[in-house]
Amino acid sequence: MSVHAFETMGTMVSIRIADTALSERDAQAAVTAVEQECGRLNEKFSLYRDDSELSQIARGELTLANSSDDMRTEYARALEWREKTDGAFTPHRPDGVIDLNGTIKAVAIDSAAQILTQAGFQNFSVNVGGDLTTSGDQSPEEQGWITGIVDPADRAVMLAAVRVTAEFPAMATSGTSERGEHIWARPETTTDFVQATVMAGDIITADVLATAIISGGQATLDQITQNFAVAVLTVAPDGALQANARFQELVAR
Repeated sequence: MSVHAFETMGTMVSIRIADTALSERDAQAAVTAVEQECGRLNEKFSLYRDDSELSQIARGELTLANSSDDMRTEYARALEWREKTDGAFTPHRPDGVIDLNGTIKAVAIDSAAQILTQAGFQNFSVNVGGDLTTSGDQSPEEQGWITGIVDPADRAVMLAAVRVTAEFPAMATSGTSERGEHIWARPETTTDFVQATVMAGDIITADVLATAIISGGQATLDQITQNFAVAVLTVAPDGALQANARFQELVAR
């Protein structure tokens, strides 16, 4: 197993490569390309950087209409997700500022997976700040990838170990501690869940829907499990767990 890590976008990136056919030099070249792509996205979309394109839009120095193709594409994507979740997910802060942090980390993960695949790797995982996507198998003996979900009340305790499979290769977790970044809960749902984990066919879907569940509460959870092919685990403020049938099937141990 080849393991590579670096810091970007205010968090840690961990890439694990299980392929043995390609060399360590090939792996390092691919990881370098991933790091460059993460840096490019951060430079464009971070509101923590005064010189980013999105910060210029937030200050009124640049209009969305005159922004880059990347900016308009990602904003349009976020608006589509707002419609799909009946507004539980939104790319706007309460003060009206456009904030694409709710999708860009997932875009970075997805881009990283594409870079690794194009480089010839078939068995890998990309973890950015606890959200991940995978490809292939962890080892010849282990189908898929095994990963853990931590207890929001005690980060040293694992709630469950799940198998990330070809059907559900991506997993994202959102929690109330992240509201300051990109989750703005509806007043009536602020106590429904303190953490939501979603496993889906792609990381953008998983990340957006995990955020939407925290924001929209039980009603949004019910809508998502009915309308999307996802596996979901939620944690209530009292520690009660709620998992749909698809999630229970993926519990590894």
